[in-house]
Amino acid sequence: QVQLVESGGGLVQAGGSLRLSCAASGSIFTIVAMGWYRQVPGKQRELVAVRTSGHSSDYADSVKGRFTISTISRDNAKYTVSLQMNSLKPEDTAIYSCNARGYSDLSSSSVFDSWGQGTQVTVGS
Repeated sequence: QVQLVESGGGLVQAGGSLRLSCAASGSIFTIVAMGWYRQVPGKQRELVAVRTSGHSSDYADSVKGRFTISTISRDNAKYTVSLQMNSLKPEDTAIYSCNARGYSDLSSSSVFDSWGQGTQVTVGS
């Protein structure tokens, strides 16, 4: 079992910055990718940013140039990734959730796709 713990988030005025962090631990043999998604009530969850273990990244068009996802770092058995959010806009208001994908052991059937509980980001106008 893989656990994800998110931190950061909160309330900020438009134009401000926030930093989200996510730590993954548990039955992890290797991480394939970690990323951030967001969801507002009544809408589908959407990708914000994702980083692969090979250091490639992808961003939603709406956040390019404003958000930066860190590389995936490892400290003992914990993997972490952060999302620096600058020039925040009211439309960035959402619940942000961390996702981690990887394998728990050498078996291809040990793939996991785990989610954090989510953290609220609210941007005031």
